[in-house]
Amino acid sequence: MIRVDELRGIIATRGLSQRKVAKIMGIAEKTFYSKMRAGVFRSDEIEKMIEILEIDNPSEIFLADLVRDTHHQ
Repeated sequence: MIRVDELRGIIATRGLSQRKVAKIMGIAEKTFYSKMRAGVFRSDEIEKMIEILEIDNPSEIFLADLVRDTHHQ
């Protein structure tokens, strides 16, 4: 699962709304909100968000569980 709170923060920092991000990505608002609630996006959607939001550290947000697990081994 992704770190939804971090993603929401980045969206706000970029001066966007979840509604606007959904529109830019070409997906329905309802679908976007559902994906945010579940914390699950397809890889192509993640790639779009990284580009749209200019995310410098995508693994810390989108691969949070994997990054955390590798630090604990």
